[in-house]
Amino acid sequence: MNPAGQLDIRAAYRDGQLHEIAVDLRRPPVSRLFVGQAPEVVVKTVPYLYSLCSEAQRAAAQAALAVAGDGVPRPVNDAALWTEVLHETLWRLLLDWPAALGLPAARAEFAAWRAERQGDCAGATRRLLDGCVGRLAADCLAALDAADAAAAAPIPDPAAWLPWWRGEAAAPPAPAMPGSIAAALRGRLAQLETAAQALADGRPFPVAAAGGGGLGLAQSATARGVLTHAVRVADGRVTDYRVLAPTDAFFRDAAGLSGLLAGVAAATRDAARRRLEQAVLALDPCLPYQLEINDA
Repeated sequence: MNPAGQLDIRAAYRDGQLHEIAVDLRRPPVSRLFVGQAPEVVVKTVPYLYSLCSEAQRAAAQAALAVAGDGVPRPVNDAALWTEVLHETLWRLLLDWPAALGLPAARAEFAAWRAERQGDCAGATRRLLDGCVGRLAADCLAALDAADAAAAAPIPDPAAWLPWWRGEAAAPPAPAMPGSIAAALRGRLAQLETAAQALADGRPFPVAAAGGGGLGLAQSATARGVLTHAVRVADGRVTDYRVLAPTDAFFRDAAGLSGLLAGVAAATRDAARRRLEQAVLALDPCLPYQLEINDA
């Protein structure tokens, strides 16, 4: 298994549609390594164990542990966090979405932006948005042939999750799912514009925490959705720790994919596979995945 885990997705193809969609998400128990550790050790270790979106992982860990100890979270590196969102979002929009829609990827433009981001990231991003991104986005949306409104960007709300972490609710709040594949793509484009302008304006990055008295829960925005870190601390040591990424919410069952593909026609098995790939991309897992489509 990959260190981040593995996602297997299965479906049956019959009568021109996909049916019986099933997901199997497996995660290694990485957060167990934090049990028994001092909070400062966990904060230093988290970005190395969770290297994808490491800035957001660090910010959420630090905030959760701070409020658990009745402290105030330290200021975060807003520019680094916005840049991280831009990187992950541009990767998808310039490389993966075009490939999923049968369009040429903008590899050279993405590589050039990655080189320039170490200098004037805000300026490099604006130039990319005004040029390559705008053209490619129009082509991708035309390929989807849908005018659905953009999916709303999720907002950190740790207070709403606190009852679950206290044991007062059986499960954490369910995430809002995009209404369609096109809505998910439009949402990512809107998110890209928001992050680019926020970086240019020097806006604070959305990180929030709730709790106290040895219990803390913090959330950070990421390119894929809201990241959650939840912790219990006693006598200066971590006694319980959970990390819930957007992928854990979107793929905890098949509801998200099934909703995106309900009623979607595919004339051939290959066309059905392309639709399934697009639906998976719309929910954007942060780990490797495999697809299996069987003729029913």
